[in-house]
Amino acid sequence: MSVVTIGVMFGVFAALALLLVLVILRRGNRATENADGLLIEEARRVQAHQDRVSYNAMTVHSTSPTMSDLHRRR
Repeated sequence: MSVVTIGVMFGVFAALALLLVLVILRRGNRATENADGLLIEEARRVQAHQDRVSYNAMTVHSTSPTMSDLHRRR
């Protein structure tokens, strides 16, 4: 690869990174404007909490996460 090709490649990467930063900054941290959106956000938050409780290491393996696989096989 020539130096020009590498320069063009990094230029494209930089342009994409800049575009992504601008899109994220433009979105900002806007609040949800209607009750439906708030209800959806609350339902997702509750579901995420339930998943964390249901699928933690103690529940799935009946052991703490520091125990090795060799210990569980015995």
